Amino acid sequence: MVESAPAGGAGHFGEAWDGLAAFADMIVREGEKRGLVGPRELDRLWTRHILNSAAVLDYIPKAGSVIDVGSGAGFPGLVVAICRPECTVTLVDSMERRCIWLSDAIDELGLSNAEVINARSESLPATVRADVVTARAVARLKKLLGWTMPLVGAGGSLIALKGVSVDEEIDEAVAELKRYRAAFADVHVVQQFGSEERTHVLEVRKKA
Repeated sequence: MVESAPAGGAGHFGEAWDGLAAFADMIVREGEKRGLVGPRELDRLWTRHILNSAAVLDYIPKAGSVIDVGSGAGFPGLVVAICRPECTVTLVDSMERRCIWLSDAIDELGLSNAEVINARSESLPATVRADVVTARAVARLKKLLGWTMPLVGAGGSLIALKGVSVDEEIDEAVAELKRYRAAFADVHVVQQFGSEERTHVLEVRKKA
């Protein structure tokens, strides 16, 4: 059974709500067929994926540049592009079929602020930089920093969705945090809209 959209979504997300609902419909229609989500994921599509992704929004500026590393099905990258129309959002994924899906979603959803790059993040040219880099379910922090922090501009942030072991990951990555000039690494526990779920959002700020 496909999970229903939460009540009050239009009031909470405003003009972005229709886009989120259309994105959810695309996932229901094509996600399993394209190998993007498993059949059991549809019964928690909103709670586990869309609303979980939306937890990053409080830590992303209303306007600016965003790179989403390991975009996959579009979490959180497409959610950010829908909810932050004044941001330019670059979706990066190394798998071609995922990039085709992301491009199709951008076209169907009419997202003029988003683009797709089919590449590994570590192979991107030095000219590719952003105010914010996002990541979800990509790697533990120690490894993730090497794939993301070079893409973060001075004074910018890595915003990563993490699990309950995030503090342990931070402890493991002390040397890497120093190496990549992190000013701080803070964990924000966010109450997801429309559910009792709590999401751990890791914010790593790069020194200016």
